Amino acid sequence: MRPFGQTAGAAAIVVGGLTPLSTTDWPGRLAATVFCQGCAWDCPYCHNAGLRAFGAGERFWAEVLALLETRRGLLEAVVFSGGEPLLQPGLAEAMHEVRDLGFKVGLHTSGMAPEALARVLPLTDWIGLDVKAPRTAYGRITGVAASADAAWESLDLVRKSGVAFELRTTWHLALLSEAELLELAGELSVLGGVEWVLQGFQPEGCEDSALLASGRAHVPGKLEESLRAELGPGAELTVRN
Repeated sequence: MRPFGQTAGAAAIVVGGLTPLSTTDWPGRLAATVFCQGCAWDCPYCHNAGLRAFGAGERFWAEVLALLETRRGLLEAVVFSGGEPLLQPGLAEAMHEVRDLGFKVGLHTSGMAPEALARVLPLTDWIGLDVKAPRTAYGRITGVAASADAAWESLDLVRKSGVAFELRTTWHLALLSEAELLELAGELSVLGGVEWVLQGFQPEGCEDSALLASGRAHVPGKLEESLRAELGPGAELTVRN
């Protein structure tokens, strides 16, 4: 419940967009997706590039909360996506308010802010955690030198929390070689039994001209077989081209 005396809809969260109904943002759940404005990383393939800049949002949180009120009994969950939700100072309060309405809470995150993640893990029912690259290539993808440390600290927090999660990687040969993708599979294999979704690059929403010119990316069948072998038994790999 909200702290006594705090006004509903007053959470300090900047909303850059809203999808009132999604069947894909939390697999198996009917959800509304709240897109938070602002991200500190600069991944070339970002499909929500318009949400990277910090600044004013498209909607007020109180307006979103009022809409969610009308969806009670129709939706199962609310997913906070981005941008990067962990950079929102009011994320925990917003999650409290969503739970007060009876919804489950999902989170899409890069894990760039482990301390913020630790604060909201108890309020989260499911997490889609982006794993950008093997540790050696992380800074090249995100544009931030120390990003691997933050991402893998967050992965460790999620694994230990008991919250359901899947790992997600977007792949394009121009960004990660097949050898680097296999290196990442090897790093994930030591975790045991992970769910890993590998998605080929999609140009929709991207603003990188070189990637846009190259079009969609597809994961070759032979590479998929090699990745499954590298992951080992107990892990689950889903490829979305």
